[in-house]
Amino acid sequence: MGRRSPSESGGADGFGLLAAGFGRPLDFELFEGRAGLVAEAAPCSLLVSGALTARTVPFTGVNDAENSRRPPAPGPPFQVEAFAVEAVSSDGIELEAEAAWPAATGPEGSGVDGGSSVGTAAAVAVLSHPHPLYGGDMWNPLVDHLFRALPASGIATLRYNFRGTGRSGGRHDDGKAEQLDAAAAFDAAVRLAAERSPAAAASRVVSAGWSFGGDVSLAASHDSLSAWIGIAAPLRIVDPASMGAAADPRPKLVLVPEHDQFRSPAEAAEITERWTNTQLDVISGGDHFLMGHARVVGEKIASFVNGLP
Repeated sequence: MGRRSPSESGGADGFGLLAAGFGRPLDFELFEGRAGLVAEAAPCSLLVSGALTARTVPFTGVNDAENSRRPPAPGPPFQVEAFAVEAVSSDGIELEAEAAWPAATGPEGSGVDGGSSVGTAAAVAVLSHPHPLYGGDMWNPLVDHLFRALPASGIATLRYNFRGTGRSGGRHDDGKAEQLDAAAAFDAAVRLAAERSPAAAASRVVSAGWSFGGDVSLAASHDSLSAWIGIAAPLRIVDPASMGAAADPRPKLVLVPEHDQFRSPAEAAEITERWTNTQLDVISGGDHFLMGHARVVGEKIASFVNGLP
């Protein structure tokens, strides 16, 4: 399974959905300019193993213009083990997926132990990406940031490509069969949690998706889920009333950008007001694409997940 940089993945969100799906124009030149990323060295490393080539490479925090001058988040050096994951949907579609797991800390706080021993993960966050017909995939910059950054907070991550995207089989299905893809990713996360971190807390699996992936991740359900997180979910690609998260008593976090072009905080609050055990949090100053807010999104997710009962 190959890895691509965000610049090779078809755009930060690639959201022609802005123009096509919601009938609103988008200045792609401006958007692509805003989507430019700044890689900032962080005191950690990414150990790539398993089905991928075993090597240790510098971990870089993905920051946008707003955050590029900020220092790395505080904390000791850490190591992340990344590896390919097998995920097959219930209708037989093979999905491209990979996971990142906090690895054991080496001597003298180096964060490198010379091998691939596994550290402790309090939970596994399954990350669902933006609309695949408009450039969204699992290497999307915000998804990539969460994939790499959450392990620093003790949260393992699993990202996958929806059917018809990247090396995943099948064809796009407008958010319907994609719910089977999310369920397959949940299955893979449950298996990994049991295999790699046998502690009871590590069995927590959290569904987290952005934009199109937010709707799908809120719609898909699984007996082993501990919580759902919707990031700038349009709450219209999938009918909110049919979403698995809506009536379920398990915790939900709905992150809504203050200036989201497709679902305002007030509208999101009205839609979710009858949902059980739901926290709605506004991303101050953000729009749907969350440029300049990757770090705060990660911090809010980490706080929510680590605070689960």
